[in-house]
This record gives sequence, C-alpha cells and structure tokens, in this order.
Amino acid sequence: MFSFLKRCFFWLLMLLILGPLLLTLVYRYVPVPATPLMVIRLFEGEGWAKHWQPAAGISHHLKASVIAAEDNKFCQHNGFDWEAFADVLGEFQHQGKLRGGSTISMQTAKNLYLWPGRSFIRKGLEAVYTPMLELILPKSRVMTLYLNIAEFGPGIYGAEAAAQAYFNTSAANLSRHQAALLAAVLPNPRVYDASQPSTYVQGRARTIQRRTHQLGTLLKCIAN
Repeated sequence: MFSFLKRCFFWLLMLLILGPLLLTLVYRYVPVPATPLMVIRLFEGEGWAKHWQPAAGISHHLKASVIAAEDNKFCQHNGFDWEAFADVLGEFQHQGKLRGGSTISMQTAKNLYLWPGRSFIRKGLEAVYTPMLELILPKSRVMTLYLNIAEFGPGIYGAEAAAQAYFNTSAANLSRHQAALLAAVLPNPRVYDASQPSTYVQGRARTIQRRTHQLGTLLKCIAN
C-alpha cells in the first residue's frame, strides 16, 4: 500500500512539474487556448469572451499601465520582487493589513496553471512555476500571455475582449486613459467596471497614468 501511494505521489509530482514545463515551452510560440479559471467560471455559468492578440496587437499604453499599476520592476526582476515583498511584510507588521505583493510573472504563472483561491499548496506551486516562466520566456512574451488571459470582468478574458466589451475598440487602439482604466480594475475585475468606473477606479486610473510617465527605462522590455 505504501509503495502504491509512493508511486501515485511521484506521478502526481511529475504531472504538476512536467505538465506546466512542457506547456510553457509550447506557449512561447502558441496562443493559450484556455486556463483553469476560464473553465471553472464557464462551469459556474459565466460566458467566455476571449480573443488572442500577439504583442503587436496590444496597445503599448496598456502594457505600460499594468506595469505602473501592478509591478514597476517587471523588466528588472527575475519573477520575484523581494523589495516589494519586504514592503508588504512591513505594512502587515505595522498596520495589520496584508495587500497583494505578486509580480506580473507570478500572476501569469497562477493564471496559466492554477486555480483561484488561497492555499499553501497553490502558493508553493506558483513559486515553482514563476521562475520556470522567467527562464523559458522573454519578458515580452510573459506580458503578452498575461494580457491575453487576465480576467477583466465576469466572462471577459484578455485585452482584446475587454477593449471590445468596455470601449467598443480593439486592444491595439486603446487610448492612454482607457488602458489605465483597464489596469485599474485588474485587482478585482469582478467588482470594478472599466466602462462605468467608480470614483475609486477613476482616481486609481489617474494615478496609473501619472506613474507611466515616470517609469522611463523601466518599460524597456515591452518596447514595440
């Protein structure tokens, strides 16, 4: 019995490691057809609006906006921003509030291969998959994957579907303000609405627009 369980554990481990490894090699060149979150939401009764776009088909304004909003050092780090983690820990120790400290690379790994929710198992797998992505994919590809699979609203996945749903335009033609609004809703896309932004979302979008002007060379890895 113990030997059987040991073999099962071994093959489960291989599946959890080798599966994402092989898929990451494929996704370097091939669009992502689906993610666990998309499938889960579909079974929950939500729609599935998703239209893949290559890097050139996504506005530079949106790429810059998500970096300004989510991960200023995206072009510099190797998947983990240890200084940001330290800041998050410091805030938790002094204020008792724990905010998100995930990088875009970590969010991409989570969105590609994992399920929604919080658990030590999921965070552990995310910590394995993140450097895997960074080793196999160039930064520009990580950004392309992220912006094609991110949830922007109930049943709305990726920049193209979001641009069409909220602004009746394409991801390539998003304005600076529209891009900032989309980036502003990413932390909670099931509550915030880019087309009818709350006062909070509008304020966050203005802050994001200001930050994009200050990033300079921090955007070099997403230059079209």
